[in-house]
Amino acid sequence: MEKHLEIGAEILYLTREEVKSIGLSDGEILSLTEEALAAHGEKRTEMPAKIGLHPLKDTLMHAMPAYLPDHSACGIKWASCFPDNRERFGLPQTSGLLVYNDPESGWPLAVMDAVWITEKRTPAVTCVAAKHLAPAEAATFGMIGCGVQGRAHVGMIERVLAGLETIYVYDVFEEAAQKLVRDLQPAVKARIVRAGSIEEVVRSSQVVASATAITAQLRPRIRDSWVSRGQTILMCDMHSLYEDATMKRADKYLVDSVEEHELFVGYGYYPDGLPEVYAETGEVAAGLKKGRENSEELIVCNNVGMAVEDMMVAKALFDRALSSGAGRKLPL
Repeated sequence: MEKHLEIGAEILYLTREEVKSIGLSDGEILSLTEEALAAHGEKRTEMPAKIGLHPLKDTLMHAMPAYLPDHSACGIKWASCFPDNRERFGLPQTSGLLVYNDPESGWPLAVMDAVWITEKRTPAVTCVAAKHLAPAEAATFGMIGCGVQGRAHVGMIERVLAGLETIYVYDVFEEAAQKLVRDLQPAVKARIVRAGSIEEVVRSSQVVASATAITAQLRPRIRDSWVSRGQTILMCDMHSLYEDATMKRADKYLVDSVEEHELFVGYGYYPDGLPEVYAETGEVAAGLKKGRENSEELIVCNNVGMAVEDMMVAKALFDRALSSGAGRKLPL
């Protein structure tokens, strides 16, 4: 590393376009994310629960540190989600920067955009969960939310659910769903269908994923009666859309980090409390806990994102940037 970067005197800065152009493939990101989840499940990471600020209603700014000793990946992500940004300012709702550090000296090595990292590792987590928890040979997948995350989910899900025949998509903004179908259908083998309602998505799909705004107060839009035994529900937006009864009657309820979700209980995101947690997602990825065991299980997996995933992807980006000469060096 010393040949490429003078530690303590300079850092590497990577813009969003530079991060994207480095060329990490979806397959590589999926593999890195599964490694990170397994390491977390095996307790081979250091990751305090994310702490946050909430300047406006239904907004969040989270500080997310993590260290993976086996991979010498260390740093912190500072990310925000302000759902009204586009309407108010013409800006995306999600922003983020990541500081990547040297675990030997503690000095920062790089500052890089974290929006693209978040965009990619989030659906990768859903895919890892689907790999272990979805019904065997699932033929139908539903995506609620057709923004950046919804599009990334649809683009990646066939890597783990190769037998998909139909993907149902829905967004409150009809144009977002239409655009997803137009843009992604040429690259997706399964037929993508724009559903007329959330109910249609839930009733039609063996595996249901959601990527919508995380709201301070629950606004259930999915009736418990629409959810069937044998389904797999994968969330990266907490319990925002579901009735508490659905969460509580699941045969297996998983979260990515018990510690983080218990912190969110304190923030008021789970007024009805967390259901009994069967396992963390990483424990299943590591083979420490069983995933789906029969076709009748209703399984819910609640992933809000962990810094270990960000750091694994950031390390790969940093290493490749150094070897390729991407980015620019800035003096400290």
